[in-house]
Amino acid sequence: MIRVFIGYDPREAIAFNVLSFSILRRSTVPVAIVPLALSQLNGILKRERHPLQSTDFSFSRFLVPYLSGYTGHSIFIDCDMLVLDDISMLWGLKDSSYALQVIKHDHRPRETVKFLKQTQTTYEKKNWSSVMIFNNEKCTSLTPEYVSTASGLDLHQFKWLRGDEDIGSLPHRWNHLVEYDLPSSDVSLVHYTLGGPYFPDYVNCEYSREWCAEREAMLHADR
Repeated sequence: MIRVFIGYDPREAIAFNVLSFSILRRSTVPVAIVPLALSQLNGILKRERHPLQSTDFSFSRFLVPYLSGYTGHSIFIDCDMLVLDDISMLWGLKDSSYALQVIKHDHRPRETVKFLKQTQTTYEKKNWSSVMIFNNEKCTSLTPEYVSTASGLDLHQFKWLRGDEDIGSLPHRWNHLVEYDLPSSDVSLVHYTLGGPYFPDYVNCEYSREWCAEREAMLHADR
């Protein structure tokens, strides 16, 4: 069974549900989807909201190894995404020689504001943490205490690992950054990192038709 943890923010509840549907309808193996909702993490994640924190799951994503009992592998993905391929293809890329596998973007945002007027920040390894395959037993330093107190940069730049040699690469197709990456026909996962078509300001963004079609398919019920 594939364990998929998805960042959850009530302001993007529709994004979470459409993403979950896009995973379930294409997967050829059983998938367990877990929303990382702060309301379910009381007593586990204990930190005040940071002024630059754009979503509820900015830090809770690093609890995935703990929530997985530090065993096996788990996938984490942001909720502002759409999966266009069988998630088992991503799962099949896991490599136990690494503690973590990510898509290693060189993402340097041009704008200073993104969805819901949130501040856009720039830092080394930006968006690397938006799709992660955790080798949980090699991520035992990610305790609830550490995740609750470490700085944002320490977490998102993976300072909790020994070094970059612990981080494996995943194909770019599994984290296509909408409006940043060049258009491609070789895309397995779409990431609406600037803002998804469920927000009025981004209703006509790249891959908006695909997202809207997925939403309509999710809402369909045979009579």
